[in-house]
Amino acid sequence: MSDSTASLRRKIGGGKDLQSVVRTMKAVAASSIGQYEKSVRALDDYYRTVELGLGVCFRENGPSPIITERKRKTVARTIGAVVFGSDQGLVGQFNDVVADYAIKTLAALPAKPEVWAVGERVHARLTDAGLSVIGTLSVPNSVKAITPLVGQILVENEKRHSHGEVDELYLFYNSSTSGAVYAPVSQRLLPLDENWRHKLVEIRWPTKNLPEVLGSGTTTLRALIRGYLFVSLFRACSESLASENASRLAAMQRADKNIDELLEDLNGKFHRLRQSGIDEELFDVISGFEALSTKEN
Repeated sequence: MSDSTASLRRKIGGGKDLQSVVRTMKAVAASSIGQYEKSVRALDDYYRTVELGLGVCFRENGPSPIITERKRKTVARTIGAVVFGSDQGLVGQFNDVVADYAIKTLAALPAKPEVWAVGERVHARLTDAGLSVIGTLSVPNSVKAITPLVGQILVENEKRHSHGEVDELYLFYNSSTSGAVYAPVSQRLLPLDENWRHKLVEIRWPTKNLPEVLGSGTTTLRALIRGYLFVSLFRACSESLASENASRLAAMQRADKNIDELLEDLNGKFHRLRQSGIDEELFDVISGFEALSTKEN
């Protein structure tokens, strides 16, 4: 069935409305990328400071009872994992990429994983793969909303760890590499074992001044460990959100280009159909004029 000028006009109007929405989403995504990337950069210095402080504590006090000795257990009873995804669509392969990476990595570990999914979209993907998803958390919609999410994850993990239900905790998230390009990464956050301690001890102090731990060594160490766990989760979430918005921006740019091409095609059809109608009307006028002229003669 051929289109009429009225139907083409409606399609063009609908296309322009959709393009307006897409361009608004592009602007929002671009703005969000900036704030999340800024928070990641701000965390780098804080993260480095916490690592330096932990290294000083371990060098001065030696091994601490806070550190879990992995030699006591050859196989962890249960592995916990936090997979950061998205609640909303229009992000391309963002959720599939991080879910596939988490599924493959967890399958190679010796124990059955229990997963917290951050985002409804990645939750569905993990559930379809047969993983045990024990909880779904909402994706923060701003930098300020990341802190409550991090606190919730830490509380849930501490609760399960105190009951002996979780021995290790892994983080899975997408991290931006350049522009709209991102790649899935993982981090073993817990346990805080001897391997982790040795890596921190090997970090060199950046100045010639000798550092000193003030107050109780154990109290300072506990405070630094809490800071380490918090900043690790916060950074993972921030990088995931930056990657999500970069993926959405790329998807909206492709959609904007496709809509431009569609509108160009619709406008071409509209103008050709309108010109055809005008030509037909002109032919009718000419034919009528010629008929009248013939009668008069």
